[in-house]
Amino acid sequence: MVLTDPCGRPVETIRISVTQRCNLGCFYCHREGETSQKASEMTPEEIQKIVDLAASFCVTKVKLTGGEPLIRRDILDIVRKVRDTPRIKEVSMTTNGVLLGTYAKPLREAGLARVNVSLDTLKPERFVRITGLDSLEDVVLGIKEATKQGLHPVKVNMVLLKDLNEDETADMIEFTKENGLILQIIELESPLEDKLSKEYHVDLGEVERILKNTADKVTVRRMHHRRKYHLRDGGEVEIVKPMHNTEFCQYCNRIRVTSDGKLKPCLFRNDNLVDLVALMRRGASKETLRELFIEAVRRREPYFT
Repeated sequence: MVLTDPCGRPVETIRISVTQRCNLGCFYCHREGETSQKASEMTPEEIQKIVDLAASFCVTKVKLTGGEPLIRRDILDIVRKVRDTPRIKEVSMTTNGVLLGTYAKPLREAGLARVNVSLDTLKPERFVRITGLDSLEDVVLGIKEATKQGLHPVKVNMVLLKDLNEDETADMIEFTKENGLILQIIELESPLEDKLSKEYHVDLGEVERILKNTADKVTVRRMHHRRKYHLRDGGEVEIVKPMHNTEFCQYCNRIRVTSDGKLKPCLFRNDNLVDLVALMRRGASKETLRELFIEAVRRREPYFT
């Protein structure tokens, strides 16, 4: 049975934050919408139980996120357990790429299908300014190793930042094209009235206009109705505009899990969470947990209407 929320949107994917810890300090990080600074991380077994629960409602795709997932020493065990869950068709991960050069091969062997790697700039001094660490070479190495090991497709997530990296879109397109990657240009996820947005927000409209003029065709992905531009020279670029975008919300098909085991119906809200792991640890029955999952889906509603 596929669950649909009160707005008729099916829930088909689950995005699980396995940690809030990170080895970088990106100044714009939204931490997957989590506010707790001292979250008690789920065990691999608890993560698998949640995935099994989601799979019982026909969820087939799992994305592991953080923080930085590769910080967890048991990340390979987590990937294996998720992969081995019946009815799960794909396990993917979002990572900052710093440790990916070491982990790409064992991740592939554990059952990971593909990765998204956060990379906002190809300039070392800008990388340090954004992340606080001089690790650009490690990230680029990790991306190339992921491609070599068959984690396909490798997507590069580039958050566009005013007066910081907005002049690098052409260079990033060339980099991703040369390495057989897909580029996702992402709008800064921060309310427009916030200080962060006022300083760094970039309207992606101009970028889209340029892409339209250099694309052979434009396709629309089912999730969020993201537009993918297939460029004449072979590059692929997706545009992700989550802020004040009713279309983005209208076609959302995912539910999230916080690093401490709460079902999170919406990235932008923390007032409607459902604490799944707390009851799981107290021995709640599978039927009770199923009811909690249904309740979380029932609480889903578009943030931007």
